[in-house]
Amino acid sequence: MKMKKTKVIPQILVASTLLLGTACSTTNTGTGAGTTSGSSTSTDASGSSGATGSGTVNSNSAATNAAGSPSTGAIGSGAGAGTSSTGFTGTAGTAGATGADAAADPTAFMATFATMQDPVFLMNAASSNMLEIQAGQMAAQRATNPDVKKFAQMMVDHHTKATQQLKTVATPLSVQMPQTLMPVHQAMLDRLAAKSGKDFDEEYMDLMEAAHKMDIAMFEVKGKRADVPAVQSFATQTLPMLRSHGTMAGEVEKKVD
Repeated sequence: MKMKKTKVIPQILVASTLLLGTACSTTNTGTGAGTTSGSSTSTDASGSSGATGSGTVNSNSAATNAAGSPSTGAIGSGAGAGTSSTGFTGTAGTAGATGADAAADPTAFMATFATMQDPVFLMNAASSNMLEIQAGQMAAQRATNPDVKKFAQMMVDHHTKATQQLKTVATPLSVQMPQTLMPVHQAMLDRLAAKSGKDFDEEYMDLMEAAHKMDIAMFEVKGKRADVPAVQSFATQTLPMLRSHGTMAGEVEKKVD
């Protein structure tokens, strides 16, 4: 949710409010919400504070809430906990009140692409890269099919490079990269980790098809329309690699079914 700016109140009204406050025996805290002290400082979902206009978009809260993750801890602001120096603000999650299931639902996640702001897109892309790298490292060790192992190592190499390219776009925009996977990506990795043997190979290739389908859809949106030219250019330049990966994933997946 977005944080309302504190309005300046005449001293007389302030004094009246304070008198009324002392007469009350209870304090209105709100369920699961952080309280504000009249300053412009806001608190994100992780409980850390970020001053509005600090020039940095908080990656963990903005990226997670953009995917519609359930709120955890105290919340005293909208996602993003601040406005970047480029004028970006994190957008509040559309499914923040619907629970973890909605947060990890690929369909609900993809529904956010059309209105996704540039900073949130960059953080989504970063989380997807982390998924590709972590799943690829897992598959390179645990897969039984040589073609799956080869594909997995290629994913690690390509998406490690893509992460570096992403940082060159995000850094000038004061967008910090997330340090953990978003719920939708974490759920996919968790399902893979629970598999073994041939089932693991099949799950990994299914994951690769699904992940690249989501990425292609997201990058296509930003490739057509973005607020910042550098973001649009990054999306356009990355799309051929994602489409190629998606095609190859389908070919390898047929070999393990």
